[in-house]
Amino acid sequence: MTSVLLGQQLASDGESTHPKAAEAVSKDFYIDDLLTGVASEEEGVELCRELIDLLQSAGFKLHKWASNSSAILQHIPAEFREDRSLVELDSSSSPVKTLGLLWQPDEDVFRFKIPTWTQDAAISKRLVLSEAARLFDPLGLLGPVVLRSKLFMQELWKAKVSWDNPLNDRQQQFWESFRNDLEILDEFTVPRWAASCNDPVYVELHGFSDASERAYGACIYLRTVSSSGIVSVHLLTAKSKVAPTGTEKFGSTIRLPRLELCGAILLSHLFEKVETSLRIQARSFFWTDSTIVVHWLSASPSRWKTFVGNRVAEIQQITAAGSWRHVPGIDNPADVISRGMSATELVDHMLWWQGPQWLQHPNRFWPALVKTSDDHFSSEQLQDKPTVSLPTVVQSSIFALKSSLSSLVRLVAYIQRFCYNSKIRNVPSRRSGALTTAELDEALCSLAKLAQQESFPEDLHSIRTTGQVKSTSKLKTLSPVLVNGILRTRGRLNNAAVPYAQKQPIILDNKHPFTLLVVRHYHLRQLHAGPTLLIASVRAKFWPLRLRDVVRKVTHECVTCFRNRPSFAEQIMADLPPVRVSPALPFLNAGVDFCLSTKAVHLELVGNLSTDSFIASLKRFAARRGVPQTIYCDNATNFVGARRILNEFLNLFRTQQNRVDIERQCSAEGIQFSFIPPRSPHFGGIWEAAVKSLKTHLRRTLANAMVTPEQFHTVLTQTEALFNSRPLTQLSNSPEDLDVLTPGHFLVHRPLTAIPEPSYEEVPCNRLSQWQMTQEFVRRLWKRWSTEYLSGLQQRTRWTHERNNIRVGTMVLVRDDNLPPQKWRFGRVIETFPGNDGLIRVVNIRTKDGIFKRAITRVCVLPIPDNLPEDQEAA
Repeated sequence: MTSVLLGQQLASDGESTHPKAAEAVSKDFYIDDLLTGVASEEEGVELCRELIDLLQSAGFKLHKWASNSSAILQHIPAEFREDRSLVELDSSSSPVKTLGLLWQPDEDVFRFKIPTWTQDAAISKRLVLSEAARLFDPLGLLGPVVLRSKLFMQELWKAKVSWDNPLNDRQQQFWESFRNDLEILDEFTVPRWAASCNDPVYVELHGFSDASERAYGACIYLRTVSSSGIVSVHLLTAKSKVAPTGTEKFGSTIRLPRLELCGAILLSHLFEKVETSLRIQARSFFWTDSTIVVHWLSASPSRWKTFVGNRVAEIQQITAAGSWRHVPGIDNPADVISRGMSATELVDHMLWWQGPQWLQHPNRFWPALVKTSDDHFSSEQLQDKPTVSLPTVVQSSIFALKSSLSSLVRLVAYIQRFCYNSKIRNVPSRRSGALTTAELDEALCSLAKLAQQESFPEDLHSIRTTGQVKSTSKLKTLSPVLVNGILRTRGRLNNAAVPYAQKQPIILDNKHPFTLLVVRHYHLRQLHAGPTLLIASVRAKFWPLRLRDVVRKVTHECVTCFRNRPSFAEQIMADLPPVRVSPALPFLNAGVDFCLSTKAVHLELVGNLSTDSFIASLKRFAARRGVPQTIYCDNATNFVGARRILNEFLNLFRTQQNRVDIERQCSAEGIQFSFIPPRSPHFGGIWEAAVKSLKTHLRRTLANAMVTPEQFHTVLTQTEALFNSRPLTQLSNSPEDLDVLTPGHFLVHRPLTAIPEPSYEEVPCNRLSQWQMTQEFVRRLWKRWSTEYLSGLQQRTRWTHERNNIRVGTMVLVRDDNLPPQKWRFGRVIETFPGNDGLIRVVNIRTKDGIFKRAITRVCVLPIPDNLPEDQEAA
């Protein structure tokens, strides 16, 4: 490393005084050996003088001078000359152990020396590797011969031969034959000078690449043409590599094209080294017999898959100055180095040493350029990269730049002002300041004109050429006229005392985005006007086709209008839960005040609405009815609407501590609590309806009557019996059916009937005793229940149709009974809870105040595009 740094410094110091020697020192030294050349003997003498002077200035003396010119050597002291007739270029290795590359100066040729082989030793894999490493061929001139040793070594690896065990007879015979074959190289020489003359007219580099199933290789030839027309083609260098063993698992149609591409990139790297070393201006040509490789290299690397694309990009970058062409396989010298050849065959193989015969002739005799297309290859051979489409939002027109008409008009007005001022050289005449009404009107007319050009090109052409639209035009009923380039209606209001714009409004297409901007503008300008007023306002200046459809769309999508008239989400009634349709003992599964499967009722009178009173009533219920398995009840907030009547009961469930106490007490008894979604009484409709009915009739029956706890308890128990005696099914029309199924059948196997009492309907209330008045209250209650409630159970008037499910991400309004719709909170659905039928009736909503679980009947889906169902989006 130190000698290299010193040489570079010495070259830098002598650049001005010894320019030729400085260049040779900086570029032609390899460790402590100098290999360089000149074009004439005069230049050689001058170079030797400069080198001796420059190196002696640093204390270096060059020894072992050798040259193919005796005139140059005469200027070198005898003690510094190389006295050997053969100069070994690889002086770092012993000539006994290396097939060395030797230079014979007197004849100016390269020779090869065969190494001394190990005798009387069993040939093993270790010995083969050792002897193969002695084959020193830096230029690759013997590449086909060396490749045979590489392929044999790969064969031993694939056969899993051990390192020191003797090879089998066939393998030993091959290696012995390989050794003997190299003896012919003792007398073989290769000319060092590869050009046709010292100063050629044309200099070209021709690279060839090829691949076989076992290896791939590349070789480069120097082609020169003298002033007299003499052409010389000589092999400069070559290189080979064995194919990876993993390629054998692929079919040949995939493997060979990729190996051919590997050969092409090997040629590119080899060319890069040659171009740097020669330091000459030469045209470059690259040849391969693979048409798929030529096709790959003719396209952009981004088109191909990773393996092909990466290598194509590198090849195109290195060989950008040259061109890739197709050569017939029979004329491809790289075929020799990709398959291997014995030394005996190689020494006389002219295709290898001098390239194809047509290189000796002008380029018009070279192989014609081959044009390839995708049709010549299968999709598997092309190795096309799968196309990935990345949709992007493209602003295709000016109408998509702004979301409101006023903003768009002002934008166009400023653009038109800029264009106007650009043409006016007189500064005071230029427009400035706030936009005027005339500028805004001009911008609006320009937008309308552009919208008509996009919507009615044929109609505009017809009016300009014939003065009227075609009979098949959708504008024919409007009798359109062209005024200042704008289509206007020719109506019957010319004599009316109205503005000109209303007499002949501008025609617009209902499907154009400009029309939507206009209608939205007037909708906001008229303070969210309804359809009738909005249509009248728009037609004062514009005449959109099918205006009512556009108005309906604008008003429907207006969030402000929607918040004043919110519509709640609905879904078809769900299937009844298993506890409603599965046979079970009465009160095994119960809702608060109601049994789920038999509709049996149990009423309890409690002293107050504390947690202890509720637990005591639950224990009395369990003692008389049995311990229930599950109790279904309302969530705390479902009592908000009825807080005037049940305010104390609301407070009981509102606090987490009371709810935890009740659940802990019930858990000890083996009871499981299940709460319906907040503010969703319809989820407990079977008991909520009965409780609501009972409360209503009690208020109407008892009114403001003063009763004792004992009297009220009697009313409740008798009412309970009446509830449990009501029919569960419709009455039969058969005269033989004398009974009907009631909840009492599940309790005592017969209907529950109270002790018969006479009717006091005709007796005035002031003549009834306290007991008689109590019985009259129960009679009136049963009569109202039978006539008003029971008959209404047969109807099903709500939620009879299936709707689209609410999706995650939907923007909604959350209903709050204590606030007007304009104050309801915005929220986004973050989770859905589908039922067994896949339909969603409960969702979690994130608002600015937190996350809430609500039934869909408590939310309003906003009419914005992101909330549209998938089928409507597609439409």
